[in-house]
Amino acid sequence: MNIAALQLSTLPMSKAKLDYYLMICKKRDVSLVLLGEYNLNSFFKELEDMPKSMIKEQSNHKIRVLKELSKEYGITIVAPIIQFKKDKIYKCIARFTPKAAYFKKQQYLINYKHWNEERFFDNEIESNYIPMIFHHNGVKVAAINGFELHFDIVWLEILKKRVDLVLLPTVSTFGSRKRWAELIKIRAFLNSVYILRANRIGEFTQKDISWKFYGESFLATPSGELQYMLGHKEEMMIAYIDKNLPRVAKKEWGFAASLQKRETVSENYEENA
Repeated sequence: MNIAALQLSTLPMSKAKLDYYLMICKKRDVSLVLLGEYNLNSFFKELEDMPKSMIKEQSNHKIRVLKELSKEYGITIVAPIIQFKKDKIYKCIARFTPKAAYFKKQQYLINYKHWNEERFFDNEIESNYIPMIFHHNGVKVAAINGFELHFDIVWLEILKKRVDLVLLPTVSTFGSRKRWAELIKIRAFLNSVYILRANRIGEFTQKDISWKFYGESFLATPSGELQYMLGHKEEMMIAYIDKNLPRVAKKEWGFAASLQKRETVSENYEENA
């Protein structure tokens, strides 16, 4: 199955650029496309100073465009986006298919002093959080926002659900190249999955602090190796994934099976206690 990652900065309101890349994807038999974080919306530090009415207009327009393009090209598009419900503002990951659009609120948000999404957005804490998981052309796919990569409980659900491919849009910066690459390779191996990472590019400067988004989008294999790595500029990656490879890795390493055995023992213990 052919999949693609678009490595972009914030897209303009015009649909011309997305139309161009999706036209290429259609010719190359790509059925699933991933965008990075803050590609459909302005970068977070810009959003902090924007009127909410302007953010809402930006989001609603991009949602209409993605719905139209998905239907026109018959391609599923996954991308983070800001969603509004009444007076609430949520950071979500969206899946646009030719027939419908689906939204999942991000559960774990950055909460640092210089970059506090948790304070800005209205995303609620869920007691039993399950990532966006769906089937696509015989492949079981999960989509999570970049910061959620760090939390074991998210990956426990991915392991339990026997996911084959994880879509990971990111907005990585501040010289974090090596750390992100190593962490993604480890997650791919321990969960026997492909991980497609689409990282943002561009630069934002505020009060002498520069956020430089370095790209380097790639595909990590179930064996923990990196393939198809992009550079630091606007690019598109088209990658081939073998839908049988994650299943072979799951059987070979048996991580999910070992977990399932112990969960059964734990459940029986609780029932007999």
